[in-house]
Amino acid sequence: MSDLPDDLLLEARGGLPDDLRYLVETYPRDDWQQHHNVHGMASFWLQRHDMFRDLGGILTGAISDYREGRSDARQFASFFAPRLNHFLGNLDGHHNVEDQHYFPVFARVEPRLKRGFDILDSDHHLIHDALERNAQTANDFLRAMQESEDRQRFAADAYAGENERLVAMLKRHLDDEEDLIIPLILDRGDRELGG
Repeated sequence: MSDLPDDLLLEARGGLPDDLRYLVETYPRDDWQQHHNVHGMASFWLQRHDMFRDLGGILTGAISDYREGRSDARQFASFFAPRLNHFLGNLDGHHNVEDQHYFPVFARVEPRLKRGFDILDSDHHLIHDALERNAQTANDFLRAMQESEDRQRFAADAYAGENERLVAMLKRHLDDEEDLIIPLILDRGDRELGG
């Protein structure tokens, strides 16, 4: 359970609190790609996050195609399963590296952002729980492919709901994480942050 106030929990907040946005005000998102420190760690971070956004969109599109009859159960299962496994495994691994390595280093370098890293860490726990629910409903759905069409539709709807929730959580988290971390990298550079 998180010690954060309810308004800072992932599914309740609309962004980072103002007191954690001082670096993103100095280094606005529109200027990131032109900054001399964007190459290296910042660029890699943004690429990974874009990959997660893309994969989330691909999974959402695949389930929509199945539910709308644009793909049959066999086509869907063969397309969906490996991409879901890739998405879930990479996201969990990415969060573990952040929690174990990057967030503690970043918080030491810029102590005023520690609360922001605590928020992101709390997000990771909520996202991890959502990943587990997502995997379970996906497995239920894939098993239902051998059952009646009604059972398949019910399982598809259950998975679609979990997927929509996870993708929404992930979008908020990735945006907030970038607003905290990318300006810090631009400000301090890779070397000071251990990149």
